[in-house]
Amino acid sequence: MTTTLIFPELLSGREDGDVPRAWSVRAGSTMRGGASCNLADRVLEVPLEVSDTARVVRAHELMHARVSPQVHHLAKALNEVTPRALECAEEYRVNFLLGRLGFDVSLLRDGTEKLGGRHVAEAQEWAEAVCFWVAVLGTGGERDYLAGIRQVRSEWLPALRAVRKRAAAIFNQSTSVLAATRLNSDGVPGGYGRSTLALARALTLAMEARLPATPEELRAFRRALEAGGRRPATGRFAPLVIDGTLERTIRPRSASIRRSRPTTSGTVLRYPSRLLTDDLRRGFSQRVARHGGVVVIDQSGSMDLDPNALARLLRCAPRALVLGYSHRPGDRGSSPNAWVLCDRGTVATRYPTGNVGNGVDGPALRWALRQREGDEPVVWVTDGQVTDSHDHPDADLTRECATLVRRHGIRLARGLEEAASALRSNSRTPASRLGAFGRVGRVLRESAQI
Repeated sequence: MTTTLIFPELLSGREDGDVPRAWSVRAGSTMRGGASCNLADRVLEVPLEVSDTARVVRAHELMHARVSPQVHHLAKALNEVTPRALECAEEYRVNFLLGRLGFDVSLLRDGTEKLGGRHVAEAQEWAEAVCFWVAVLGTGGERDYLAGIRQVRSEWLPALRAVRKRAAAIFNQSTSVLAATRLNSDGVPGGYGRSTLALARALTLAMEARLPATPEELRAFRRALEAGGRRPATGRFAPLVIDGTLERTIRPRSASIRRSRPTTSGTVLRYPSRLLTDDLRRGFSQRVARHGGVVVIDQSGSMDLDPNALARLLRCAPRALVLGYSHRPGDRGSSPNAWVLCDRGTVATRYPTGNVGNGVDGPALRWALRQREGDEPVVWVTDGQVTDSHDHPDADLTRECATLVRRHGIRLARGLEEAASALRSNSRTPASRLGAFGRVGRVLRESAQI
C-alpha cells in the first residue's frame, strides 16, 4: 500500500514562544478517535495511506500542530470552562479553519453520528450532547446527529440550534484573526482566546443550564449565551467548598448561659406559688446549661454579617459551631463558598465576606445536620431566599430546603440576634413568624395548612 511521508517540523509561523523540535509520527486511522496531535510530547498520529479522507484527517491534526494552544495556556481557563467544552470548541475552530482553506471537511464524517446522538440522548447526557454537537458542526454529520437525538429527546433541539447560532456568531471573524498564535494581554494565543475560549465559555454555560421548556426560557437561554449575558438557571446547587485556610484562635472560656426551669423536686424552692397554681406542683428549680448549637449563616448580598452580633451570640453559646456561606455565581469550585467562623470554642481570626449569591443553601444545611451533636439546636440565619449555582431563585430547591427545615426541626432567624434567642428556645419557629422568611417561609406555611 502506498503511504505518505509527514514532516510536522516544516510547520512555521507560531508566535507563542513555541520552541521547534523533532516530532514523532505514528500510523493512525481515519476513524473517529484514530488520529491525534500531542503538542507537549510532539507526537502526531495520523493515517498514512493515500486517500481523500486520510488527507483531510492529516490536515486536521497538522492544523492542531499549527494553531492549537500549549497545555499551560489551556490550564489558565479551567477555572471558568470545562475541559470537554474547551476540547470540542478547539475541534470546531480547527475544522472551521480547514474549511476556510478549501478542505472538504465533510469527509471527516464517519457515519456514527446518528447512533452517537441517540446514545447520548438515551443516557440523558445533555452536557455531552452539547459538546459533541459543536465537535461535529460543519463536518456534514450534524444532520444525522440531530436525527439521532430527535428520536429520543426532541425537546433538546431548540437549545442545540441556539448553541449553533452562537458558535457561528463567534467565528464570524477573519481567518488571520482566528488562527493567530501571538499572545494577547491574558497570556494566551489571540486566535484561541477570541474564538475557542469564547465558544468554550458559551458551551460551559449551556452544559450547566437547565433545559429551556418554554419559549420565554428559550429566549433567556439564548441571551445567556451572548457575551455579558446573565448566566442561565441551572436548577441545582453548587457543591459546598469549605475554606480550609481560615485560621481560628481559642476563644477565652466563659461561664455558659444558664437558666432555671421548674421541676417537681430539688434543693431550692424557687417557685413556691407553683405549689398552688401548677397541677404538677413544680415549685423547685433545676439549672440547665445551654452553650452549644449549630448556626448556619447566609452571607449573600442580601445578608450581612455583623461581627458584634456574632460576638454576642458566642457569649450566649460559646461552644457553638457557626458556618457562613455564599457562592459566587458560575464559580466551578475554584473558590470557597463556605467557611467555619466558630468551631466549639475557637473563633476565626477574620470573617470572610460573601460572594454575592446563595448557591449552596441546601448543601450548607446538610453539612450542619451532619455536624450536629445529639439533639442540639440547628439555626439557619436567612431571609428565606434560595438560589441555584447561578443565583437564580428555584422553586424545587426552595422546597428541598423547606423539607430539611421541617423534617429536622431547624429554627429560622432573620439575624444573629434572633439566632441567639432561637438557640435558647425549646421550640421551632412559630407559624406566625414564617411570613418573614420569604419563599421558604411560604412553603412551610403552605405545608402546615395541608
